[in-house]
Amino acid sequence: MSAPRRTGAGLFSADRTHTPVGTWLKIASGEPVEIMAYAGFDFVVIDLEHAPLDLQTAYRLINSAAALGMVPWVRVPDSTPSTIQKILDAGAMGILVPHVDTVGQAEAVGRACRFPPHGVRGAGGTSRAGAWGLRPDAEYRAVGNDDVLCVPQLESAEAIGAAPEILALDCVDAVFVGAADLSMSLGTTPGSPEVLAMIDSATEAAHAAGKRLGLAFGGMPERAARAVREGCDFVLLSNDTSMLAGAARGLVTAFREAEKA
Repeated sequence: MSAPRRTGAGLFSADRTHTPVGTWLKIASGEPVEIMAYAGFDFVVIDLEHAPLDLQTAYRLINSAAALGMVPWVRVPDSTPSTIQKILDAGAMGILVPHVDTVGQAEAVGRACRFPPHGVRGAGGTSRAGAWGLRPDAEYRAVGNDDVLCVPQLESAEAIGAAPEILALDCVDAVFVGAADLSMSLGTTPGSPEVLAMIDSATEAAHAAGKRLGLAFGGMPERAARAVREGCDFVLLSNDTSMLAGAARGLVTAFREAEKA
């Protein structure tokens, strides 16, 4: 199975009739990437924050996802420019950064994703992102500045309050609201009226800035579809480990029930 290379910006095309749907990758193996591509996901997020994946593994998974026609994102474990630099050199087309609470933090993250004069990303044209030195330098820099998505993750009341200013930054392409951490920080649940109101506020800020907002819904596609109708622009459904765990438990449970019949 092969497909043309897709860019991060291409995922957010002008056609809003197709909502981009992705999933998290937490298993250090190429097979889940292939399965997600065959399943029809538009993008995958390689999770370096909550999974025991290292940079070398992320490097391989990025390549597999891109080769299979999906847009490879990486959720980095921290916001340091050196971490972001390595992930971008590896060919990631989207950077998801957890716990961005302030405009200053968002600007620093965004500048780490862009080449000068728009940011501080260093030149690494002999990396995969530069096709090992075979991509013309102007094209390499244009892809880095125009096609790679910088997506801060808003996970606190402070972050939601700063959302209009964060989204006004040219170096920020979209935001992702981490409802689970947001609700924990407030001492409530993801479905509470307080959290839902904050999500609505962030959604309004994103659309006012002409940008996108995303949410994760675990294994609840109906809830995700409802959120899209309410204004959500891209969604993440489940992850490779939970899909495997759910299918495994369901199979054993069904067998035990049938065994008693």
